[in-house]
Amino acid sequence: MKRAQDNPELAETLRRRGFLGVAAGATAAGLLGTGTAMAAQPGTTTASAPKGRGGPLVPRGHLGIQLYTLRDQVQSIGFAGVFEELARYGYDQVEFAGYTQGTGDITLKQLKRLMRDNGLRGIGSHVGYYSDDPKAYTFATNLTQVLDDAEALGLPHVGTASGPWRYGSTVDGWKRCAEEFNTYGAAAKARGMKFYQHNHAEEFSFATDRPDVRLYDVLLAETDPDLVHLEMDIYWAYVAQYRFGRKADGSPAPFEPLNYVLKAPHRYPLFHVKDGEHDETVPDGYRMVDVGDGDIDYRRFLSAVGKTHGGRRDHHWMVEHDQPADSLTTARRSARYLRSLRCGGRG
Repeated sequence: MKRAQDNPELAETLRRRGFLGVAAGATAAGLLGTGTAMAAQPGTTTASAPKGRGGPLVPRGHLGIQLYTLRDQVQSIGFAGVFEELARYGYDQVEFAGYTQGTGDITLKQLKRLMRDNGLRGIGSHVGYYSDDPKAYTFATNLTQVLDDAEALGLPHVGTASGPWRYGSTVDGWKRCAEEFNTYGAAAKARGMKFYQHNHAEEFSFATDRPDVRLYDVLLAETDPDLVHLEMDIYWAYVAQYRFGRKADGSPAPFEPLNYVLKAPHRYPLFHVKDGEHDETVPDGYRMVDVGDGDIDYRRFLSAVGKTHGGRRDHHWMVEHDQPADSLTTARRSARYLRSLRCGGRG
């Protein structure tokens, strides 16, 4: 296996999010919604919501975790130990954030066997978008190797957590990135995989040359829906709702993250499930917490997506916490909460 090289562009993305020590290759038109906000009011929590009496909101086989959450444990007890724990907690899938994560040499064949031995499926992988280093492990510089590795692991999805900032924050700059994403998507589709982009909050900001245009809308409009898919990070989308609910001139520009999904559910095969406590004393408007401890209404979000065509078949839910106090505890508690949610309860 070709080991991922350091990626300055991805490293900068991770620095903006406050990440340190991540392995290379890791995570490092007009769809404004007007629905009610999904987040509860401050002081409430979804963790105490009624559980309902129907079937599980997260179908069996569709609960995963982004391994960046467990990077400390991967480094200390290895992929084998982490996969054993995840199987015990009831996870079905894992999403990679690099294929070594500081563990030293491990082959793709070994990783695939470890997943199989623990009843886990690799569902996706975060890889850098571009780099000035032609040898870097990114879509722009080593597309064939990136796709070879994903194919060797049997991944149905391979994508990037890097935003389309390569050519700046103008409409034309994002159109150029969209063209490149279409190229990667076509190459992935030819291998039987789906290319995807994972958002942070800034993707929902406004173009510097067109302050009336939300950049995320440019990405959606300029990418081919058959080639480029999205992994909505639900937490960062609600942070964006708080941060970018007004234009630079102060005029209202409300949007509802869920509306993007309901408008085109086939474009969102993957989601990052992370939670936050509403707190307007911090710049993001939320403080990240374990899933079930915060104010994002996951019952409502999961229920709405599940009711779309193919909603319970075509969507996969990846737990994530960027900086957990105890990553195994976060993984266990988050899985337990999501498994407890049942159809038919009050939102």
